[in-house]
Amino acid sequence: MTTLIFGHKSPDTDSTGSPLIWEWFINHQGGDAKAVLLGEPNTEAAFVLEKWNLTKPDIIADVEEGQDCIIVDTNNPAELPDAINAANVTAIIDHHKLVGGLETAGPIDITIRPLACTATIMHDLMGEHVDHMPDTIKGAMLSCILSDTLAFRSPTTTDTDKQLAQKLAGELNLNIDSYADEMFAAKSDVSAFSDAELLRMDSKEYAVGDTKFRVSVLETTAPAIVLDRKASLMDTMTTVAAEDGVDQVLLFVVDILSEEATMLIPNELTKSVAEKSFDATVSGDTVVLPGVMSRKKQIIPNLKV
Repeated sequence: MTTLIFGHKSPDTDSTGSPLIWEWFINHQGGDAKAVLLGEPNTEAAFVLEKWNLTKPDIIADVEEGQDCIIVDTNNPAELPDAINAANVTAIIDHHKLVGGLETAGPIDITIRPLACTATIMHDLMGEHVDHMPDTIKGAMLSCILSDTLAFRSPTTTDTDKQLAQKLAGELNLNIDSYADEMFAAKSDVSAFSDAELLRMDSKEYAVGDTKFRVSVLETTAPAIVLDRKASLMDTMTTVAAEDGVDQVLLFVVDILSEEATMLIPNELTKSVAEKSFDATVSGDTVVLPGVMSRKKQIIPNLKV
């Protein structure tokens, strides 16, 4: 049986590139693996696929009972197919906190490390096989690291991530800053997406006590493009929350260059969350949070209601 490899729903660059990296690694050793996605890749991930001439993986809606699969870049059942606990999960490779809720048929290989990027972990796990990586896979790996670290601006960045990115860029004869600028420009082009698509594009469900949130982050070098749609986005937050079964959508527009986030404040709940979570003073329908760049390290761990 072919082993399916996938990351989380609303796939970003790491959840698009890492399945392809691990697909190459398994098949390079004579295995039978196939990278798939749980949704359309975001604009940055789509750019990376085209840049490195990588075929976009098939998109699947669910997994069948007993299907062999490897999960990457998440371990959260809320971000995985509904039938994931009926599948045969054989491994997890991730860099997020352990959430719980997954059930497996037997013991599995789990690697979760406090690094900024799943692809960085994969490079270490490959051992001597990294010497055989084609440029397409090196490009995917570099892209994943630059995306997840925001070109080393994110507080999640480690020396391991940075050193590997620099090594890969050297082998590919790429200037990191120039290539990162191309990636972030692609990420910032959201004109073709509806408000609902923007709110779900890079989001994770997270509960604080009995209150369930969809925590949405839009990383951009052109925040005005998103913030000019503030009114309609705030209206749509109510609709998306109802459709997705959460109490509130929280939207953070991360300005990559200014290294700050703007949080939209459509109601009293979001105002309370902003003030309690980030020690912010809210006087309007937005609040700027200086230095806030990472959902994983700075936003979700601090959420209070």
